[in-house]
Parts: sequence; C-alpha cells; structure tokens
Amino acid sequence: MFDDKVRELPTLRWAMVGGGKGSQIGYAHRCGATRDGLFRLVAGAFDIDPQRGREFGVKLGVLPERCYDNYQTMFALESKRDDGINVVSIATPNSTHYEITKCALLAGIHVVCEKPVTFTLKEAEELKAIAKDHGLILGVMYGYSGFQMVHQARSLVQNNLLGEIRVINMQFAHGFHSQEVELNDPGAKWRMNPNISGPTYVLGDIGTHAFYLGQLITGLAVKKLCCSRQSFVKSRAPLEDNAHVMMHFENGAVGMLWASAVNAGSMHQQKIRVVGEKASIEWWDERPNQLIYEEQGKPSQVLERGMGYLDSHDDAISSDRIGAGHAEGFFESWANVYARFAVVINAANANDWQTVNATWFPDVDAGIEGVRWLERCVESADNDEKWVAYRE
Repeated sequence: MFDDKVRELPTLRWAMVGGGKGSQIGYAHRCGATRDGLFRLVAGAFDIDPQRGREFGVKLGVLPERCYDNYQTMFALESKRDDGINVVSIATPNSTHYEITKCALLAGIHVVCEKPVTFTLKEAEELKAIAKDHGLILGVMYGYSGFQMVHQARSLVQNNLLGEIRVINMQFAHGFHSQEVELNDPGAKWRMNPNISGPTYVLGDIGTHAFYLGQLITGLAVKKLCCSRQSFVKSRAPLEDNAHVMMHFENGAVGMLWASAVNAGSMHQQKIRVVGEKASIEWWDERPNQLIYEEQGKPSQVLERGMGYLDSHDDAISSDRIGAGHAEGFFESWANVYARFAVVINAANANDWQTVNATWFPDVDAGIEGVRWLERCVESADNDEKWVAYRE
C-alpha cells in the first residue's frame, strides 16, 4: 500500500492559478494534490473573471478573502502571511506559464506548472536558475508519469532484461479534433492559437507526454531528429494537428513519435513500445494497470499492477492504493506525482537536498527537455523536414 512515511509528511498550504469552473485540468490537479492529505487548498486566483473565480473558490472551501483577483496580488499578499501558501499549481494556457512561474518563484513559492513550462528554451533555463537561487522546487505536471507500470517498465530497462535498446516507438494520437471542434469549444480554441499555445499544437499538447514517458522509461538521450507536421484542418495552420518525429539516440537506437488530434475514432492511443535485443515491453494508457513483456522465444506475458512479482523499490512508486485486480487510473497517477512533489518540497523546506536529488519527480529539467524537443521539432519541420541536432 501507499508509503505511510509519505502520508505523515506535513500538509502543504497550496494555491492554484487557473483551473476554475469547467476546467478539466483544474479538477485533475485538485484530485491529485488533495487525495492523500499532503496539500490543502487555501488560496487561488482561479479565473480571469475575478467574481466568477471568487464564487468558484468559495465553493471549494477557500475563504473569500483568499480568492484573489489576479496572481500578482495573491503572491504578494500570501508571501507576507505567516500562514501563506507554500506552493502553487499553474493550470493556465501556455502563453502565461513563464510570467506566472517567474512571479511565484521570486515571491519564494514552490511551483508545479503545466507543460510546456515555457515557449522557449531560454525562458525555461532562466526559471531553473531562479528556482535554484531561491532554493525552490519547480515541478512540471506530466500526469501520466505516476502510473506504477510505467515505472515497472523503467525498472526492466534499468535491470537490463531487454538488453541493449534498439527501437522506441511512442504515440499519443486521439481523434477528438478530427473536425473543426474549436468553433464551439473555447477550451480547444486557445490550443490552436499560436499566440496562446505557442509554436505547436499537438506536439506540445500531447506529444510531450509520450516523449517524456519514453525518456523516463529508457533514459536515452536524443542525438538528432526529423519532424514532419501537418494541419489537416486547414484553419489551424500554422499549428499542426498531426506530426511524426523520427529520432536517433546516442546509443544507436532509433525511434518514432506520432502525435495527432485527427486519428478519427481513436480515444487516446498513447502507447510506448521499447524494443531491446532480448525482449520488448509495451504500455498503453487506456489499460494502465498492465504492461506487456515479450521475451524472444517465450510466450508473451501481461504483467499486472499490484502483484508481488513486480519490482518494489522506491523509484517504481510502490504506491498501490488498493489490491491487485482493482483498476487504478488517471487520478491515482496524478496523486502519485503530487506525492513526489510533496516529498521534495518538504525536503527543500528542510534544506535536505540529498533527498531532493535522490527522489524521482518530473522536475524542471524534464520541462526543459520538453521545450528543447519542441524547438527542434519546429526547426526541422519548418526547414523542409531536415534532420537537426538535438543539442547545439
């Protein structure tokens, strides 16, 4: 079951920027953060409309005077309170991430930010430096990375059960935007506006999830990549609703990532397949409690969450909340990630950087690599799909 030592950590005073009424991602943050009693929502600037945000915050149990009109006021006032917030989660459109995160860090507040953390690599590296200078945690919310079987896959790679890695196939290819849904869906519309979404749509919105999982499981560094992207719904140009990225890795492995919002009929199709010289593994987020393990010359195996034959070391997040056979899902994954944020934030508050450095969590470096990957994809696609070096 979930580690009791984690449950005994001090509860962090937590706030949100964005994530107001009707926000699915805001609901996910609240479910994940508060599930284990590690975070308590005490303040927020929930909406661009102050009155609507205040009404929403009060319904969540936040005191009216701590439902702020804007994030600047919240950070300024909360940083002066004896019971002020320790950490803030940023669940706003992409174009706002850099400024809000910077403001929070300069006010001495830990941050959990939605991805992509910034538009540019320069901005992301600046935020990393500010967080380091102030002794703060800057986490990036890769919510799928808390699934236990993702970490089991990572353990199999680390323990060399696959042998040398040869191929990594990654995809996140849903069909919900195969038509021009943004005409009547504000939540979709901003994602297709380059002024708000940034230089990409599906690559940044969903492709970075699959890329991070591939990086987390294999630990392999990209050497170079080639990206092809399309706007099948023409009004979305210059942003893509479909993209293919070919990658070569430093160890000689090759990979492909398919990100799409026009895979008509598909729900998610977020899958990671890692092929080694001895065996292969495959994980699918629609069946997250299972991991396929295929060893050459032997019958295929389906490994199940919660079973005693799985690795149980800390990095595998042995945080089953219910016995094997019962389905754990999306919100449990988010709660696992938030539990890790709680561990490192409490450690940073105690100046225990040994614990921070020894604990897995989606950190600012994960955010930086996501931004780097996006920049290289755009560079490649916008220059006749040429191969580009991943690191300059």
